[in-house]
Amino acid sequence: MASNTKPPETKVQIRLSTRHLDLKFSEDPGAVLVPTSLRRLQLSRLVNSFLQTSTPLPFDFLINGQFLRSSIDDFLTQNGISAEITLNVEYTPALVPPVHVASFEHDDWVSGVDILSQGSPAGTWGASIPSGQERIVSSSYDGLIRVWDLSGNCLAVSAPPNNGSRISSLKCVNWLNDKTIVAAGMDSVVRVFDYDADARTITQSLELYNHKWPVENLAVHAPSDRILAASADTTISLFAAAAKDSPAAPDHLLPSSTTASNKRRKKSNDGKTVPSRGAHRTLTGHTSAVSEAIFKPGDATVAYSASRDHTLRTWDLTTANCVDMRTTAHPLLCLTALPTPNLLATGTSARHITLADPRADATQIAAMTLRGHMNAVVSLDQDPSSEYGLVSGSHDGTIRIWDVRSVKPGGAVGEGQVGESVYVIERDGAKMKSSGEGVKVFSVRWEAETGIVSCGEDKKVQINKGESR
Repeated sequence: MASNTKPPETKVQIRLSTRHLDLKFSEDPGAVLVPTSLRRLQLSRLVNSFLQTSTPLPFDFLINGQFLRSSIDDFLTQNGISAEITLNVEYTPALVPPVHVASFEHDDWVSGVDILSQGSPAGTWGASIPSGQERIVSSSYDGLIRVWDLSGNCLAVSAPPNNGSRISSLKCVNWLNDKTIVAAGMDSVVRVFDYDADARTITQSLELYNHKWPVENLAVHAPSDRILAASADTTISLFAAAAKDSPAAPDHLLPSSTTASNKRRKKSNDGKTVPSRGAHRTLTGHTSAVSEAIFKPGDATVAYSASRDHTLRTWDLTTANCVDMRTTAHPLLCLTALPTPNLLATGTSARHITLADPRADATQIAAMTLRGHMNAVVSLDQDPSSEYGLVSGSHDGTIRIWDVRSVKPGGAVGEGQVGESVYVIERDGAKMKSSGEGVKVFSVRWEAETGIVSCGEDKKVQINKGESR
């Protein structure tokens, strides 16, 4: 007769810890023996019981630096770990799915966005910005810059040039500080604007010339008032945001109506002189359009660039020399840095995100590949509350949130580990098609107080926000 006795349940010892000081246990429970069948939900209940929380909190769990996305038993099997050892398990507040907060309508495609807040890079180099007083700046294909509050009120709009013509389509915009905005686009000119919050005006104060083709993207370094411009003409420029700190503009790049004798006499709409200036450095070496260039976090004498020529390059801005080059398998369309894991994230035309280690002694190009998008990945930004988080915007009409610790088995040779997105955000009122076509997202930014701000061809700036706990 068959026995009804069930086989004994496999158990493993775990030691729980967290990096969040406000979530540490009042008394260390030490190693805890738990069934290997436990998943995230049961582990969350266990942590809440130790914390004695009045309202249960959702948690994520990491083992050996990787998120637990299955049972403990499956994790041990997939990673070849014995149940005989004590597992160090880190618990961290789970990210709540970001919800739609607001959308701001424009008259044309919205090409770029940036956020001004106390926690943003620009916000730390100006007047204090109280919570609730954050500002969003947007650039549009109609050639105009707009500043918004978080309620969707347009506080200021830039004016067209004094001669009545409009500035050609803009592709990117950045806050330099709470009083200065930088924008550029199809006409290859980088423009600096003064923003007066009291008067609600955006006034052009400087034109910077060094490019022959459109400027694809900008990066700013507020402490030094420096600007990096990545151009379709295969070069990168290092500009100063102040006319007094800049060399003369190249005569051959100035408009034909602006001669050497009057290039400092161009007038803005309010009648003030708008100086024209040139670049301090020109970085050459790419063989196709430069999609994006950024300053190295913590060291503004170094820059990184990504290009459609498939290369990721490191530059010494003091000498304008390329000091390292990594060649990937696909055109690179955007770039951001994750300083703590020392990785550069690059969006590709092949629909994925490649994470590379920029250090010269790194032995492989792709440390990790993030898959999930159905079309080109054109914008990236770092999670402001996590050392390992990213947000991406794609032409498939979605924004995806990633954590580089969320990995799955498999991956082709040369891809490194393969990661999958944590959440997917769609455009308000639009759905991604199965073909991968959607309302193209052009730019995305992430800031702790404001949330995730994105824009695209639906002529909207969209805000989504989720709380960590």
